[in-house]
Amino acid sequence: MTTAHATVRPYSTGRSVWLVAQREIMVRLRSVAFLVSTGLMLVLLLGSILISAITSANAAPPKVAVVAGVELPADAGLDLEEVATRDEAEELVLAGDVDAAIVAADGPLGFAVLADDTVPMGVIQALSVAPDVELLDATATGGFIGYIVAIGFGLIFFLSAMTFGSTIAQSVVEEKQTRIVEILLATIPTRVLLAGKIVGTTILALGQVAVLLAIAIIALSVTGQSELLTGLGMPFVWFAIFFVFGFILLASLFAATGAMVSRLEDIGSTTTPVTMLVMIPYFAVVFFNDNPVVVTVMSYVPFSAPIGMPLRLFTGDAQWWEPLLSLGILVATCLAVIAFGARIYENSLLRLGQRVKLGEALKG
Repeated sequence: MTTAHATVRPYSTGRSVWLVAQREIMVRLRSVAFLVSTGLMLVLLLGSILISAITSANAAPPKVAVVAGVELPADAGLDLEEVATRDEAEELVLAGDVDAAIVAADGPLGFAVLADDTVPMGVIQALSVAPDVELLDATATGGFIGYIVAIGFGLIFFLSAMTFGSTIAQSVVEEKQTRIVEILLATIPTRVLLAGKIVGTTILALGQVAVLLAIAIIALSVTGQSELLTGLGMPFVWFAIFFVFGFILLASLFAATGAMVSRLEDIGSTTTPVTMLVMIPYFAVVFFNDNPVVVTVMSYVPFSAPIGMPLRLFTGDAQWWEPLLSLGILVATCLAVIAFGARIYENSLLRLGQRVKLGEALKG
């Protein structure tokens, strides 16, 4: 009598990575801290949009210089000041005496809008049309609207990287501290475990950002502020692409540095350098967003490219090939950092007790 023995085949690498990713996602979705933080971010977002809507509703109509002979829509809610020539209109705009100027121009509307350093969204909304806009200060980086966009991109990336980066580091240490990692590594390779954690955390971070952006778009449309979305379509797309690779890069480092310690109390001693890599680009945006040289450099540095390049695309300062080059640099850096982080993670994960020094982690 022949006994048939069933052969148990292990999961493929891809399947194993996805199982770990699913575990990470489910654990975080059931976490009260994650739900509360998401709720607070949503409240802050909706609150800022509501305050902006109330402020806009109570604000005085935009003051606009209009060249004699230009015909405007009858219901345009603008504070008009008539001038004789285009030169006079430009002088008023550059002096800051008016928010914008309307001059005669070729085209179906018969007029165009002149502005100093940023597109006058309030004027365009009042006209109920989309005229051509000419910026008199071509070296500007977007003015106040550009500053708001810079802060928005920077804040989203900063909060996501800090929140989920800390989460993945804590998850690694908790598994070491409870010795669950020994059970996990008995069934799957170390790098598969790392890849699953990064994939799961990235999906959560990108999902949270997508939900917040979708709600922001709906809220802006409902409150009559949809003009703020003008010109943000392509920058949003590029921001999402850069966000994924930038976050993976940082998540790899957070996981690796988390594996170097065995207690939650010691996390700060190894993750602080990675935290600085997250904070520096954000504060650079806050203090130097109006400096074209700094913003250009930021758009190519891998750790700040997810903020710098979308900002340059919004202000129209980037050539068509620049985001592709910047993305190529980011992807190449991401692959190198993943290999670097995986080595540290692999050589530190089963070492309990004192903090593992970087040199020891790299030597194995």
